[in-house]
Amino acid sequence: MRNLFKIAVRNLLRYKRRTILTASLITVGVVFVLVFISISGSFKNMMIGQITDSMLGHMQVHKKGYVASLENLPLTLNLKPEEVKRLEAVLDVQSKVEAYSPRIKFGGGFSNFAETTNIRLNGVYPEREFKTVPLLSSRIIEGKKRIEKGEIIVPVLLAKGMNVNIGDTVVVVATNKDGSVNGKQFKVAGILESAVGPGGRDGYIHIEDARELLRMDEMEISEIAVRLKEFGGLNRFNQKLSGLLSKEMNSQGKPAFEVHTWEALSPFYNIARMIDVMTFFIKLMLIAIVLISIMNVMIMAVYERIREIGTIAAIGTLPGKILSMFVIEGFCLGIAGAVIGNIVGITLILILNMLKITFNFGQQQGLILQANVNPADIVAISVTVIIVSVIASLQPAFKASRMEPIEALRHV
Repeated sequence: MRNLFKIAVRNLLRYKRRTILTASLITVGVVFVLVFISISGSFKNMMIGQITDSMLGHMQVHKKGYVASLENLPLTLNLKPEEVKRLEAVLDVQSKVEAYSPRIKFGGGFSNFAETTNIRLNGVYPEREFKTVPLLSSRIIEGKKRIEKGEIIVPVLLAKGMNVNIGDTVVVVATNKDGSVNGKQFKVAGILESAVGPGGRDGYIHIEDARELLRMDEMEISEIAVRLKEFGGLNRFNQKLSGLLSKEMNSQGKPAFEVHTWEALSPFYNIARMIDVMTFFIKLMLIAIVLISIMNVMIMAVYERIREIGTIAAIGTLPGKILSMFVIEGFCLGIAGAVIGNIVGITLILILNMLKITFNFGQQQGLILQANVNPADIVAISVTVIIVSVIASLQPAFKASRMEPIEALRHV
């Protein structure tokens, strides 16, 4: 086998220009795919981080049927106190959970005493909310980065449209689940930047104020947002938590809870899927580049070395060894292209990180792109290139191994 490698390398060096050109094509393909995967993966992770860490949380638990009516924010589908206790008892013993935050979500009227508009409000326990969605505080662009009783955090476009400033007194009017209307005065404590674009109309108040405004005799919760210690284990934990909560039944004997990851709650999941699809097709392009390049150079090698193949066959070289010789040449080309491509690709990624390229996502300005080199991606790309190189070499290698020595020696 060592001698076959020596012969394969020697043959590649005999045609340096063609070998360099083929290896260069493979290198360019590897570099392109590696850089694209790193940048797109970085953007995807940053986008998911902005969505989950600034408003949604990694996953949410609701009463069964709540998400289907989410646009209406139905107060009749809030979790009752006993249901909340059962749910918290399950979450408290999960080692994967870093934090969770109960919320009361409802819509209401927002008035500055001169005009009125609509607002969506989240009643939260401030400390628990900031632990569950740690980027929420960075979205507060004016005022205090905390929420106290009697205070409200107002979305920025609503504040501009209603000419509301820090320290102003406003009134929030809401309808409780019985249909009665109640109002409460609040002091504007902060202005909140939207995480999803200019249409964001979500404000924040203390959960005790929400309870008072909605005239709840007992604390009822719309949802519980959950943050995990490791985001990578989200799907596994989702399956585990769904299994645990499926045992919890309501008075009708039906499941009491439903669990959803951020993917089911945010339209930005479709963008993440598009990035994955684009990455898949970019990998297909790499396979095509390698396949065509290797197959082309190996077919030419067989055609140009027909008399040589006839000679080595005539002196007793077995067809299997002739086949192995050409396959090893393709294998060596694949390794060379993969190694050089990985080195160049990693270097380019490091240079891009040093340049600190910025971009905007939604209302978030000046986010710095940090392209991460995932060792698993490097291994996957390298293995793919080498396997495709070997496959591309098989057809020309079979052709070479099946040549009749006499006919090959007659070739001019």
